Parts: sequence; C-alpha cells; structure tokens
Amino acid sequence: MIPTLSRACTVSLPLPNGNCRPKNAQELRIRGVETSGRGGRKIMRMRIVGAWSWRATAAATATATAEEEEAAAAAPPQPTTCPSSLKPHLLSAVAGLDRGLVANEADVMTVESAAKKLEASGGIVDLSTGLDKLQGRWRLIYSSAFASGSLGGLRPGPPTGRLPLTLGQVFQRIDIVGREFDNIVNLQIVTPWPLPPIEVIANLAHSFELVGRASIRIIFEKTIIQTAGSLSQLPPVELPQLPEFLRPPSSVRSGDFEVTFVDDDLRVTRGDRGELRVFLNS
Repeated sequence: MIPTLSRACTVSLPLPNGNCRPKNAQELRIRGVETSGRGGRKIMRMRIVGAWSWRATAAATATATAEEEEAAAAAPPQPTTCPSSLKPHLLSAVAGLDRGLVANEADVMTVESAAKKLEASGGIVDLSTGLDKLQGRWRLIYSSAFASGSLGGLRPGPPTGRLPLTLGQVFQRIDIVGREFDNIVNLQIVTPWPLPPIEVIANLAHSFELVGRASIRIIFEKTIIQTAGSLSQLPPVELPQLPEFLRPPSSVRSGDFEVTFVDDDLRVTRGDRGELRVFLNS
C-alpha cells in the first residue's frame, strides 16, 4: 500500500528488489539515503522536496488496475442472486390476488418489488438466440392491468366486476414456427335463472414478430368464439371483420411488450403501457 505523502515530511518505504527505488534523485527531486532495517530489508529514508513518482513497474501496475476497473464498469451487470431462490417470492406475492383482480395498492407494490428482483437476477434476456423459450401454452397468474379496475388496464377495456360475466383462466399460446400468438380467454356469461351460465372461450388470434433483443410485437388478426361446457358440441364462430381495405393499419392493431425474465416454467413481461404480467408454463 502506498502511503499518503505531504511536502517536507520524512517517510520509510520498503524497496522490494529495488522496484520502487527512484530512477534518480535529481529527476524526482527526492533527497535521501538507504539504510538497513530489521532482517536486512532495505529501506530509504527520504525527504520529499517536490513532485515524485515511482518506477515504470509501479506505474504499469496502476495503469493495468485502472483499465480493469474501467472494463468492469462497462460490462453489463451480472446476476447477483440465483433466480430459483427468488421465484418463490414472486409466486407467493401473486398468490390469492385472482390474477390481480382483487389486488390493492400495497399488493401491487409488493408484486412489483418481487418482480424487479427476479428480473435483475436473471440478467439480460436475448430472444434473438433463444426464441424457443417462448414456445408453449402460458397461463396468466398476474396482471397489474387488472388491478387498475379495467380489464384493459391503460388500454380501453370493460370495467372489472361490472359485467354480466365472470373472467376465467387466461392463456397465451405461442407458436414460434408459425409466428402465431393467441390470447385465449375463458368466460362465463350470466343467464337468467334457472338457466346455467354459458361458458365460452374467446381466442384473440395474433401474428407476432421480434422487434428487439427481448421485445415482441403482436398484430391482431381475428377473434374466434368457441362454446364450452354443455354447449361444447357447437362449432366455433369467427367474428366478422371489416373488409381489408377498411381495416385499420397494423400499427393500430398491434401492441408491444418486453420479456424481462423467462425460463422453462415462468415468464415475466412488461407491456408498452407499463403493464406487468406473470405467466406459468402450463
């Protein structure tokens, strides 16, 4: 360790193999003499007259250390905690929130904190070389959009709890080969007593493309309604669409989201309007 020196002070410095010996006293403006310490170790007692420096070996070591520090600062942050130890915290935070439909402000903050820790532990997501990680059927277990009181979150959508229907399970089916991305929503429509509720499955079909290292753009194509339960034998119905020349451009029918964490069984995404969503691979 190099001691801090001030002008007009006397210090003792070890001289291992002469590496820290001044090149010449005149150049460094140092006056001093060598003496022998305990064990025969050479020391130099010197009086600092002005500016001073060390031999090139010490300067090279300092330069290398500075370069290593700069390289470390420029490198991307490395995960500091294993994701497997943080996933249970996120799953525990969303448990009992009915996908966010009954979440209050404190619940939203708790989930947000747990998600950020997991995202940081997983490092940078790169789908350009790992798009196959999205393949499969994913079940939604939390959406911060639902906690806003609207099924659309910051987008237009029906209010939660004020419609004659019950929101069931929500899935995303992703086919990376066909570039198909389906939002599948299970609904129960309330009917007059004594008729049972009508169960339907709404499939909002999209195409998708990778628009960044971890960003996905989905483009709405069509909606298919399939009855379930006691009416499951009925054929699916595709809702009519406007003629192609009257349909809005794809930019209006599209939305982006970023995959901020993904492994074999858990996926976390951030929507283009700040929505946090958590999915389990089903």
